[in-house]
Amino acid sequence: MLAIEKIKKLKRDHLPQITLVTGEDLGQFAVMKQALLQAIAYDPADLTYSYFDLAETDYSLIDMDLQSLPFFADQKVVILDHVLDLTTQKKSYLSDTEAKQFETYLEQPVETTRLLIFAPGKLDGKRRLVKLLKRDAMIFEAEALKEAELKTYFQKLAHEKGLVFETGAFDTLLIKSNFDFSELEKNLLFLASYKSSGQISQQDISEAIPKTLQDNLFDLIHFVLTKKVDQARDLVKDLVLQGEDEVKLLSILIGQFRLFLQTKLLLQKGQSENQIVKELSDYLGRRVNPYQVRFAIRDSRALSVDFLKKSLLLLIETDRDIKTGRLEKGYLFEVALLKIMSIL
Repeated sequence: MLAIEKIKKLKRDHLPQITLVTGEDLGQFAVMKQALLQAIAYDPADLTYSYFDLAETDYSLIDMDLQSLPFFADQKVVILDHVLDLTTQKKSYLSDTEAKQFETYLEQPVETTRLLIFAPGKLDGKRRLVKLLKRDAMIFEAEALKEAELKTYFQKLAHEKGLVFETGAFDTLLIKSNFDFSELEKNLLFLASYKSSGQISQQDISEAIPKTLQDNLFDLIHFVLTKKVDQARDLVKDLVLQGEDEVKLLSILIGQFRLFLQTKLLLQKGQSENQIVKELSDYLGRRVNPYQVRFAIRDSRALSVDFLKKSLLLLIETDRDIKTGRLEKGYLFEVALLKIMSIL
């Protein structure tokens, strides 16, 4: 069972002594946080709950509340939000003395207090606070889900909302949402409000879910690679009219063509999709979305390394020319696209 499904089964009267919600998938983390607050029927007006944002509250007030006995019930719930001191993020709110106080409490928590901790990000396993929580707390971690897990969870959610997808439509939704948990959650709500029940078709998805900038850039790349000059020119004009800047569009194109080239070169070295994801994540110093790699492999299959190198160099030179004011940026951007088409 997924962490998000386990959280929804929690009840106020049966909470563990300490509960920690954490994880690097921040979209899923936000959903899990909201689900837990709903599961325990959190009400800020209810005096048996105490909520503290660590970014805004002096720890001495939190410690006092943790140590005090409940007045209005047999138990009280204390909620600590934005506890970044447990994660690898550079931002922290507790001094060394305060961290030690918190450790002392975790070692001997008050029996009548139920503590909920929200810590977005990756847990720092070297910290004593984290070691204590791993030993004593119930931990729910927002981890990137495997494709099968993601599909199963959202198919169940769609069924609960009375939605049934026609063949291929659910895969379109996944791609449209970039296999991102929070995007899928949001887009499923769009579909539910657009069509409260019944069959969901490809057309429903196109009409209900607005196109993102990334969607439009994928279309632009497709037009360029298939030498559809008029469609590419019209799409660029539309994006500029919508307020998008050529420099921003160019930056995204550079990133996409760089990803095409990187995956192509690593495939030639005999690396698998998972190995490519790991190597690129290590190289960039951040976790690369595995689905971006999968689609880059698919979309670059028919493209040569020589073409990708020339195209990437051309885009980088265009970026330089625009930023140095060599010529008008709209003109330079359009010329770059035409040149890429000419070397296909």
